[in-house]
Amino acid sequence: MAALQGSRHRGGLVLLFTLLGRLWGAGTGQIRYSIPEELEKGSFVGDIAKDLGLEPRELAERGVRIVSRGKTQLFALNPRGGSLVTAGRIDREELCAQSARCLVNINILVEDKLKLYPVEVEIMDINDNTPRFFREELEVKILENAAPSSRFPLMEVSDPDVGMNSLQGCKLSGSSHFSVDMQSEADGPKYPELVLERALDREGEAVHHLVLIAVDGGDPVRSGVARIQVTVLDANDNAPVFTKPVYRVSVPENLPVGTTVLSVNATDQDEGVHAEVTYSFVKITEKISQIFSLNVLTGEISTSANLDYEDSSFYELDVEAQDKPGLRDRAKVLITISDVNDNVPEVIVTSGSRTIAEDAPPGTVVALFQVHDRDAGLNGLVTCSISQSLPFELETSVDNYYQLVTNTILDREQVSLYNITVMATDKGMPPLSTETLIKLKVADINDNPPTFPQRFYSAYIPENNPRGASVFSVTAHDPDSEENARISYFLAEDTFQGAPLSSYVSINSDTGALYALRSFDYEQFRELQLKVTARDSGDPPLSTNVSLSLYVLDQNDNAPEILYPALPTDGSTGVELAPRSAEPGYLVTKVVAVDRDSGQNAWLSYRLLKASEPGLFAVGLHTGEVRTARALLDRDALKQSLVVAVQDHGQPPLSATVTLTVAVADSIPDVLADLGSLKPSHDPDVSNITLYLVVAVTAVSCVFLAFVIVLLALRMRRWHKSRLLQAAGGGLAGVGASHFVGVDGVRAFLQTYSHEVSLTADSRKSHVIFPQPNYADTLISHESCGKSEPLLIKEDSGFCKEEDSLVQE
Repeated sequence: MAALQGSRHRGGLVLLFTLLGRLWGAGTGQIRYSIPEELEKGSFVGDIAKDLGLEPRELAERGVRIVSRGKTQLFALNPRGGSLVTAGRIDREELCAQSARCLVNINILVEDKLKLYPVEVEIMDINDNTPRFFREELEVKILENAAPSSRFPLMEVSDPDVGMNSLQGCKLSGSSHFSVDMQSEADGPKYPELVLERALDREGEAVHHLVLIAVDGGDPVRSGVARIQVTVLDANDNAPVFTKPVYRVSVPENLPVGTTVLSVNATDQDEGVHAEVTYSFVKITEKISQIFSLNVLTGEISTSANLDYEDSSFYELDVEAQDKPGLRDRAKVLITISDVNDNVPEVIVTSGSRTIAEDAPPGTVVALFQVHDRDAGLNGLVTCSISQSLPFELETSVDNYYQLVTNTILDREQVSLYNITVMATDKGMPPLSTETLIKLKVADINDNPPTFPQRFYSAYIPENNPRGASVFSVTAHDPDSEENARISYFLAEDTFQGAPLSSYVSINSDTGALYALRSFDYEQFRELQLKVTARDSGDPPLSTNVSLSLYVLDQNDNAPEILYPALPTDGSTGVELAPRSAEPGYLVTKVVAVDRDSGQNAWLSYRLLKASEPGLFAVGLHTGEVRTARALLDRDALKQSLVVAVQDHGQPPLSATVTLTVAVADSIPDVLADLGSLKPSHDPDVSNITLYLVVAVTAVSCVFLAFVIVLLALRMRRWHKSRLLQAAGGGLAGVGASHFVGVDGVRAFLQTYSHEVSLTADSRKSHVIFPQPNYADTLISHESCGKSEPLLIKEDSGFCKEEDSLVQE
């Protein structure tokens, strides 16, 4: 039942102190709470979410947490209720000793804002400690001649509580000779003194047994008991007396171990054993006994361990002097420890990101850190600095906190990692400093498009390439990183010769390598214009275009094509006429050939491969003109067979051959007469002439002569107005050639050439060609191409249409 009442009483105190703390904090503008000591773990301290203006669920979302340097964590956050609660039982006496007020300061950090809120919690005292005597039993010796009102110090009594809960007084029982009086210093320990009320008589009562009761002012009242035995001594009327009631000294904290701090001295006016004085500590803790030592005979106080100002800056010692009979006197020793600059500053990085985007605006908070120095005064005053060459600066915050912020726009492509050295220096003499390294990585954003080393590219590929052959490779560079620097390559959509460009060439999207999807033909096209796009994988992606010209190189894959004399389609062989009166160098005919290749693959040369009469004819190496090499003799055969080879200059060279038949005669009658007397040739290249062929040639010749006579008479007036020859020469000027004229083409033949005759003269069909007197180089006129086919030989109709394929030598 008593425990239940105590719990209710303590719960009421919590509510009362919480209300008082809120009213106190509201009045000062700072978050303040007040709680009693000895609360259970998890007890409510204050509604921190409400005081911060947040909802309870936002505590975890916004990273709200408690930050404190080097202290035991007394409080914790309850993220569900949004409240500040105790992290364990709090003992006010252990935390603040005898201080009138016990204040605990903590900082609440809102992580996403990197902002600190100071919170002050006052720990209120409860009456949880009983007054306790330093010793529970004490023997006091008093001379029988002691005067009434004499005072005799007793053992110290202490109560760790404060205010009304602390020690209020002492009561004495057991004898009417004595009373008790309480002596105390302001905010110091209390010493009860035994006061002699009536003179003693050792012979009447040598020993007095007393009970000393110490009580506090709490509710309920607590008390402590000590037993005192008073022994009445025979007369020793002088007690030791210290030269000073209080000894004060100040020493530096770096004092060597074993150094004498000070000496106390007490004198006794008695003689003999009554004047022999010894010294001892009256009140001393285990910690102090390890730091200071007292010489019992000389009264010297020296250090037995290192002093540390940061651990304790002040010591209070009670020294007692006692003579042999037991008379005593007490003195206080106050030792002040002065600070020495022996602690370097500490830099504690509380929060912050180790990565920052390169497009972060100036003023972005990078890190939050606290600076602390355990020294005092100027020795503990710390300043922070960073290198001025870095794009960062320091801004001060509350409670020795600093913010590291950016002062300009960052560029990851220039610097991707910053090593920021924060130097903290105190103002001691000499000053001490420490360095803390903060590594900051600059995160990439997609702010750079891919770039090509060149503005345009040219690539060359031989024709007749295999499908899938590698053509070229382009490479773009992106100074960004990771996905922002991963480049893909594409070909722009376009068409070429009515087909998609992608059917000609493809590109590897990862490597930029181009491949031919078909075999190229130089004679079909010689150049492809491509546009390559390089695109990164950023968000959004950036891209760059570059032009690529793909040139197809010619290969010697086309043999020379002979245009004149055209190869007959009916098995006949054309015949050229050379008069027997021809001088050396006489132009008999001209072989015309073209090559669809280009360059040296199309450079043609002509040579006489075979002749029935060696040395009679010669062929121009570059012109293809067939001329007589010497004068014609009577012994020379009427029909001469020549094989002319045309060869290009490719590697390897390609060639074509044509067989020419030349009839040697001065006039048409001679030809006809000679044709009748021609004997079959034993040359395997010359066919036998049949009787039917001679009859056919004679008939054709008669018809031809009749038409010549009639037409010459009718057209003599209009001869000079004819432009047929000129029209024929305009398209193929400079190319030596003859015309093949058949029976059906007599009219066209007469309109074109008035002195040209075509006859047949081989074993099956043979042509005799009479050259014009002016030896025109024209092969075929435009009008003759539009007329009927020539006699016995059908020409390719495409030959007349492709005028541009004939090259003038």
